[in-house]
Amino acid sequence: MRAAMRVLYIDDDRVNSLIFAEVCRGAGGVEVETAEDGAEALELVAQWTPDLLVIDLHLPDTDGYALLRTLRERLPGAPAVLCTAEDTPRVEAPARAAGFDACWTKPVSASQVLAQLDRLRAEPR
Repeated sequence: MRAAMRVLYIDDDRVNSLIFAEVCRGAGGVEVETAEDGAEALELVAQWTPDLLVIDLHLPDTDGYALLRTLRERLPGAPAVLCTAEDTPRVEAPARAAGFDACWTKPVSASQVLAQLDRLRAEPR
């Protein structure tokens, strides 16, 4: 039996984190951890390996681009999504250049999250 998909959501807005976690849990077979900043995310991945990273662009102690570079040292193959309230067309090219696989505009739609989870579940781990 395949283990639950692990998702790490990094955002300093607790409401966004709660909503995201509930959407993922509603999908079934998803284990979600949240972090409020880069330091907390790094502490989590030292003990727990996510299958998907969802990272806010603006964090209290870093930005999403820098955090992804650091996380890639520990999690080289994990897909990553940049999540931002900024205009997606403006940040999509820099996000892809930084190594993100996708860019979501907040508020993120439940259907968008569920579609990404379904795509990842279909891929062999």
